[in-house]
Amino acid sequence: MMRDPNTAAVLWFTGLSGAGKSTIASAVFEELRRRDVAAEYLDGDVVRHWSPAGFTRADRDAHVKRVGYFASRLEHHGVTVVCALISPYAEARAHVRGLCRRFVEVHVATPLAECERRDVKGLYARARAGEIQNFTGISDPYEPPQNPEITIDGSVAGVHEAARLVLDTWARAGSGRQGSALLSSV
Repeated sequence: MMRDPNTAAVLWFTGLSGAGKSTIASAVFEELRRRDVAAEYLDGDVVRHWSPAGFTRADRDAHVKRVGYFASRLEHHGVTVVCALISPYAEARAHVRGLCRRFVEVHVATPLAECERRDVKGLYARARAGEIQNFTGISDPYEPPQNPEITIDGSVAGVHEAARLVLDTWARAGSGRQGSALLSSV
């Protein structure tokens, strides 16, 4: 497995619940592993299971910053880290960006109506009924990134196409080339 501090990065997937963050992030992670790249995958829900946190703004910010710190430490040791977290607040995402050498923000910008349609757990319906408090996109805000390196509309982009865009951007970031990308239609 190749650890390369020159190409290591933190690939940070952000977006609403049900946007497709974890699906695309998993595809990116699997391709990195297939390429024998030292990589780690941190999913917000999985980390939350091991390190429970509440859903107030302060709790969410602490959770994002905790995961971001772990990701930055791995990146500093030559590991590319794929992170999928709702991470609803711009300030917390900016904090994480500041911890990392190469931070690629991937905004999975799937429309709210599509996220609700995909919701197999019924969380959006419960939030709209007032049964779940502080639910991002319903009773708590989501602050979309202003200048992400990548924006993907998960309602129209295929998983493999989106993963390829992220991997191409990661490769450019490792070569020193910058730029942003938009994937809004197939």
